[in-house]
Amino acid sequence: MNGEELREALRSEMAATIPPPRLSTAAVLGAARRARVRRRAVLACAGSAAAVLAVTGVAAVGIPGAGGFSPAGPGPQTIPHPSAKDTATPWPTGPDGHPQGDRTARAGSRYDQAIRLLDEIVSVVPAGYTAPENPANQPADQMPLRAHQAQFEDKVNGADVWSYMSSAAVAQGERMGRLLVEVHTAGSQLPDEPCALARQFWGMQGECQVMTVGAAQVGVVVRPADDDRFDQWAAFRHPDGVVTFVAQGAKLGDGRPELRTLPFSTQQLAALAVDERFHLR
Repeated sequence: MNGEELREALRSEMAATIPPPRLSTAAVLGAARRARVRRRAVLACAGSAAAVLAVTGVAAVGIPGAGGFSPAGPGPQTIPHPSAKDTATPWPTGPDGHPQGDRTARAGSRYDQAIRLLDEIVSVVPAGYTAPENPANQPADQMPLRAHQAQFEDKVNGADVWSYMSSAAVAQGERMGRLLVEVHTAGSQLPDEPCALARQFWGMQGECQVMTVGAAQVGVVVRPADDDRFDQWAAFRHPDGVVTFVAQGAKLGDGRPELRTLPFSTQQLAALAVDERFHLR
């Protein structure tokens, strides 16, 4: 299972409401292709709907706290995750001097940054919890307890924009949840307003509060809406444009018993989003 497949599998695995069947590489690839088709269909439908509204003169109203505008009437706004966007931009050059085969870095400084991010996640696991390592000889198509990935996102104004995503299972006895950090380098098109930024994380929505950490304003979703892959997450844009998301969930998503208590309070989660250890470039 390569990096892109792992990213899709992690999101799909955590979205399941019942223990999913064992993943195969072919199944994950198929799911990724179907998801891409659905995303394109949603974008096409959204464009058609906008055209109809313009012709018929239907008013658009802002939804308080939604971080954007929606047509008047029912239906939540769907926000695709930034990393889901297709691109015709050539892949960056790898450490061997040749273009990468896909979005994922498998060697070099970007790859090393993702490993560093995972190490930092493990280092902040609080007392009373453990971060179990991946078992020896783990099957390639099995969801890992620890994972990391560096992925090329886009080229903006001549500069490469990358994202790093690393996650670690956190355990109390037999119970397991997950911590995940995703960092987007400067140049991303993510919004500035704290709660609008928080609601861009994997397109998930929820009740958001702006929390203060020193002089920083951090958007923290304290309660998810219908999508409960994570229970809480924080989002912060650093002054240099780097964006950090920190998420915690009480369930691992593979059928194991979930944690009774989340590792961090919402204020602690906000502080982690500002923490320089998760400020990668």
